[in-house]
Amino acid sequence: MIEGKIIYFNDNGRKNTDSVIETVKQRIRRNDIRHIVVASSTGKTALKLIDEIDPNETNIIVVSLHAGYSTGDKITLSDDTKNELEEEGAKVFIGSHSLSGVGRGISNKFNGITPVEIIGNTLKLFGGQGLKVCVEIAIMAADAGLVPTDRDILAMGGSHGGADTAIVLKAAHMNNFFDLRIKEILAKPL
Repeated sequence: MIEGKIIYFNDNGRKNTDSVIETVKQRIRRNDIRHIVVASSTGKTALKLIDEIDPNETNIIVVSLHAGYSTGDKITLSDDTKNELEEEGAKVFIGSHSLSGVGRGISNKFNGITPVEIIGNTLKLFGGQGLKVCVEIAIMAADAGLVPTDRDILAMGGSHGGADTAIVLKAAHMNNFFDLRIKEILAKPL
């Protein structure tokens, strides 16, 4: 039997970022996790994480929003911030979201929902937006070859900026989605 601790936040959002990072630091001290995937649209959350965990000792992958996510062809992660993250030793990935992608375009056009969006919304039932984001960025990082799928990794995500969720999981590629396993929930909003 393994006993663990879960941090529950009364509210979601960026105000929980520092507590999530502290929880991640404590979990990393067990020395069985070598990869952290963090969602960061502007880079602020990732920079805070890098201030606390050395990307030269733990592989830190920053997953940001794809071009066109909010407006036009713009990417929300500035070139300067991307360069700063990479200079610090983090890897940056910007790509299509694994739990929406083209499906969201179909839904937007035809007022429906796709099976992939149902999976995303089901994940939200268990842990809110942050849990869905954690699973999504783990898949994206695995598909980019940035994290392994044969050992546990840690993922951090959030709701509307910052981080409010952290989980340990065994990632999977999109084409093997149902091989993904959520192993531990470290922090999440109620």
